[in-house]
Amino acid sequence: MKINLVMIVKNEERCLRRCLAAAKPLVDEIIVADTGSSDNTAGIAREMGAKVFSFSWINDFSAARNFALKQSDADWNLVLDADEYVRDYGRKKLEKELGSRSGIWLGGIIRYDDYPDGEGVSTGTSVLPRILPRGVVYEGVIHEQPKGNYPCYALSMEVDHDGYLVGDKGERNLTYLEQAVKDYPGDAYYQYQMAQTLRNLKRLEESLPYFRRFYRISGKKDAFRAGGVVLYLYTLLDLGEMAHLDEAGRIVEKEEKVLGRWSDFCFVCGLFYMKRVLSDVGRYLSLLPKIEASYLKCLSLGEHPELGGVVGTGSFKAAYNLGAWYEVSGQKDQAVRYYRMAADQGYEPASGRLREIL
Repeated sequence: MKINLVMIVKNEERCLRRCLAAAKPLVDEIIVADTGSSDNTAGIAREMGAKVFSFSWINDFSAARNFALKQSDADWNLVLDADEYVRDYGRKKLEKELGSRSGIWLGGIIRYDDYPDGEGVSTGTSVLPRILPRGVVYEGVIHEQPKGNYPCYALSMEVDHDGYLVGDKGERNLTYLEQAVKDYPGDAYYQYQMAQTLRNLKRLEESLPYFRRFYRISGKKDAFRAGGVVLYLYTLLDLGEMAHLDEAGRIVEKEEKVLGRWSDFCFVCGLFYMKRVLSDVGRYLSLLPKIEASYLKCLSLGEHPELGGVVGTGSFKAAYNLGAWYEVSGQKDQAVRYYRMAADQGYEPASGRLREIL
């Protein structure tokens, strides 16, 4: 079984050496297509043993990916970006997992995305189809995906990603996405990516029409749907007007049976019920128990990185929010219990609250 690493790069001298050093023990060859670097990216790649090819950029990510794949003669191609680093994982384990199924299928990696938030740095997970059998290519000018309706099965390969900490490519991507949603108005994935990009650029009101269209046309089997629904809810809660909360309430009610076994959904539900009660205490007082119940359910579901979502919604973040809930409702012993649970998992805000209380 031959396995190659296949990449496209541009000006990645910050992180490329670390990426290649982590992946090199897993692969037979490293194929790098440089799309126009002005730094030492190509030199680092060659120094690490890669075969480096030049590709003239034509505003099409799939074209670049497919050019790189064309240079590979492997049975399987591991596709990484330069700011992604494979965690400890052996070649024998990879071969065993790839040999465990027959037919044409895609291997999923579990990617851990570090990103800035209001409290510092949070981590999200997603399963991405990045180990492709020979012959599978990409489609889509932006946020490209493997072409063909092939099943994707998550392997146990875990990858860290730090690109969101050093720069936001949202403005760059926006131009491509604007054209994509115009050319493919019925493509739910482009609608979702457009909504997410506008949200990340703090253009929340502008993102809503794209979230609504994504929600209307996406199918329940679309892999990106669950995460998109949760992000849609967060956007409505961030906007926070009564009409937005009404809209969020309809989505929560509709999706509870579908997504109610996922801690990320239960977590945002807890936030929704809290905002709903605060919006009109007299009218929505009966929802108070749902705040506690949502976070308790998060803890009962636990952490499942293979399902995607934000790390902590099934553990320390849920425990912290429970602590806050018990604190404001005057239940000091319960507040201390759950703050301590979160603090024991290294969550500093919980440690801070414990110091204040005790």
